[in-house]
Amino acid sequence: MDTVYTDDQVTSRLASELPRWTLEGGWMRRTYKTGGWKATLMAVNTIGHLAEAAWHHPDLTVSYAFVTVKLVTHSAKGITDKDFALARKIEEVLMWQPGTEPGTALEGTPDDPRFRYLRYD
Repeated sequence: MDTVYTDDQVTSRLASELPRWTLEGGWMRRTYKTGGWKATLMAVNTIGHLAEAAWHHPDLTVSYAFVTVKLVTHSAKGITDKDFALARKIEEVLMWQPGTEPGTALEGTPDDPRFRYLRYD
């Protein structure tokens, strides 16, 4: 059985571990802004891959230039470690900026709106 965290525990953990995520209506929630429809679809597919690999599936709201991720462990009827783990992995992958890493061979997307993928926070 998964341990379900109280709202206060979730809020505290989000503040220290995932500061761009919030607790709203019993769900952990985060909106990612994108550069447009194609970028939104790439973000959705990335989230979908991570969720399927983890066998823990978020609710998504998809629009032209954003995707909102909502996490809760349905079987436990609340927020559990599964939600925090998947949120961390989504955050890690979507917010990865290879051009900012020293000494990397990967330069990242050009600083040009035509190639903008995600709007990094």
